[in-house]
Formats: sequence, structure tokens, C-alpha cells
Amino acid sequence: MADKSAAHIFINGQVQGVGFRNFAQRYAFLLGLKGFVKNLADGRVEIQLEGERTRIDLFMEHLHRGPSLSKVIDLEVAWTTPSGRFQDFSILF
Repeated sequence: MADKSAAHIFINGQVQGVGFRNFAQRYAFLLGLKGFVKNLADGRVEIQLEGERTRIDLFMEHLHRGPSLSKVIDLEVAWTTPSGRFQDFSILF
């Protein structure tokens, strides 16, 4: 990938129990991003992903909307150095 980036994202709001992880995984696959998504005990969703910066930006636009039953309040994003350790985009439990 030409412009490879990595992001560590925390999503706040009504994002658990509404299909958010499946929503995130579907868009990550469509955009060719690699990483993972998981629910956190505090009610947030955590995502780590790697791929082209423009695709990550597009992915985050989709996250703001979320699936129909979700209500995203905030995304906390930290840009990191790509590790190359992800083979696909997984839902972690």
C-alpha cells in the first residue's frame, strides 16, 4: 500500500448490542483494511486498523454514522505506526 497508516480508535455512545462490530467489520473488508474490533467493559468499542490513510478516513466517516440502532457520540483517534501484524479484520471477544 502506498500511503500505509494505522489508527487506534475508541468509539463512545450506544455502540454495544446494536451490531456495531459487524458493521465495522463489513466496512473494513470493503475498504481492504486490516485489524480488529472489540467491545470494552466500559461500554465503548475499540478498533485498531491499518491500511491506506484515505481508506481509514473513509472508514471513520462510516463509523460516525454506525448501524441504524447505534448512536455514536465521539471517536477518539490516535494515529500510530503500522505494525504489519494483522492478516485480516477480526471481531475479538
